[in-house]
Amino acid sequence: MKQAEFDPAYAPGDTRLRILLIEDDAGDALLVEEYLADTTLAVDLHWVQNLADGMAEAARRTPDCVLLDLHLPDAMGLGAVRRMQAACPPAAVIVLTGLAEDHAGPEAVASGAQDYLVKGSVNGELLDRAVRYAVHRKQAEQTAAQLRVNQQRAQENRRLERGLLPVPMLTAGSPVVPTSCYLPGRAGALLAGDFLDVVETADGTVHAVIGDVSGHGPDEAAIGVCLRIAWRTLILGGHRNGELLALMERILVAERTYSAMFATVATLSIDPAAGRADITLAGHETPLLVEAGTATPVDSRPGIALGLLPGTEDWHTTPVKLPAAGALLLHTDGLTEGHAGSGPDRLGTDGLISVIGAAPSAHGQDLIDHLTSVTRDLDAGRHLDDIAVLLLTWDFAHRVPAPRSR
Repeated sequence: MKQAEFDPAYAPGDTRLRILLIEDDAGDALLVEEYLADTTLAVDLHWVQNLADGMAEAARRTPDCVLLDLHLPDAMGLGAVRRMQAACPPAAVIVLTGLAEDHAGPEAVASGAQDYLVKGSVNGELLDRAVRYAVHRKQAEQTAAQLRVNQQRAQENRRLERGLLPVPMLTAGSPVVPTSCYLPGRAGALLAGDFLDVVETADGTVHAVIGDVSGHGPDEAAIGVCLRIAWRTLILGGHRNGELLALMERILVAERTYSAMFATVATLSIDPAAGRADITLAGHETPLLVEAGTATPVDSRPGIALGLLPGTEDWHTTPVKLPAAGALLLHTDGLTEGHAGSGPDRLGTDGLISVIGAAPSAHGQDLIDHLTSVTRDLDAGRHLDDIAVLLLTWDFAHRVPAPRSR
């Protein structure tokens, strides 16, 4: 029997099908080849005589369809089906049974095979139809499975969003308006460990936080949610500045899943009556003060990230005088670490300031949309990091509309 090698250029969705025949009987294998010659299928057929060789071949070049004999030197019955499916999940499996095996075929289908054929009752037309339907059903199963995964991911994203990006706790007449945005670094990816929050306390002070947990994945997202909830609870409990960060670090160290995990955090408190903001940084990017369309870095002292050297507590709170009207821009490093164009240079803070200066509008959602779209266009998908942005806008002399976020 001629053994035609698979061409790796052919993909499962192409008109030409890759078929792997696992059959220890040379006469039966020859019949299958002749039946395939009588079909309208365009195929590349590869024949092996035991399951081990079949699994190895499937690992090298994934077939669209496996014709699997249930009586092989190294495998018998439904165990062969299960092993083949585990070795090559994308392939449609059609089992080949004997005339006396009344229940083997249906049992194989119940175990996950797409179809079965009885030796001695096969012809070209039947084989043609069985292969086409089996491949189609397998593709439909994979599509349905991917849809379920996408739905589950969407549900997980919604749960994470509620934890990482809560509704700000502000009074209706607050002079500070938060506008926020979170963009995952990869299309369809789960949110990672970036988080932000805004809370107004009874004395009229507006507190805000933005943070970034190192790494990407569900563990980092869970720690991000934990730190965000801890921050809100501690703020409402009266903790501030370095004391607040020390307690957050203790929680991070207790909850993290590996010792190298750390988090950068920027927390601040805006006192509208005094026209002042107190800013404390823990390894995080310096906020930008945006006034009349021009952005400048706030002169604040840096501090060590949470969890890098637990117990060091090297944080300093910087008081900053605020203009009567303006905004503070807080962001995670995904906004500045992307490329500044086709070359190797990164955008950095200076590049971000230039992007802000060129914005058609320096207010609210318009500014955030401009920043995220321009920086992502410049990077062109080369730096796959999440982006979280929080813009706190105020006009202490005028009442402002209700907060917005997306």
